[in-house]
Amino acid sequence: MSTGTISIEEAEKLVGQEVGLSNWRVVTQEMIDQFAAATDDHQFIHTDPERAARETPYGGTIAHGFLSLSLLSTMVFEAVPRLEGSAMGVNFGFERIRFLAPVRCGARIRARFVLAAIKLRPSGIAEVNYDVSVEIENSLKPALTAHWLTLAMPDRGRDE
Repeated sequence: MSTGTISIEEAEKLVGQEVGLSNWRVVTQEMIDQFAAATDDHQFIHTDPERAARETPYGGTIAHGFLSLSLLSTMVFEAVPRLEGSAMGVNFGFERIRFLAPVRCGARIRARFVLAAIKLRPSGIAEVNYDVSVEIENSLKPALTAHWLTLAMPDRGRDE
């Protein structure tokens, strides 16, 4: 599906279907190091390529699972149409997150989005839930799977 906008009525017809596939992106050591600095998680399997090559089965460093998860925020915007009349998307939570395979430094990943549910609240906020998987290029196992709960916040206009 292409990006752009979609009405809630059109989206309701797509429940259970794939609605987006992001572009491939390379997970670099710089990204991993920046995530480590932001989260204060400097475990050597993420930040020390030489030691990780010697002491782990991965042959080098791997990305934090939460780094792969956090990239969904960017990937959803490039892959999934925005609901008409929405000003922004907001995280509401996750269910059933599973980290299934390590993402090695230098690997390419992308996200696949299946629309699991959509419901319009009386306030105009739409609850939009996705079943997502983050795929690793040339890997049979995804890096992660999750049920992602989001809110599409209506555009209320701005006071100028």
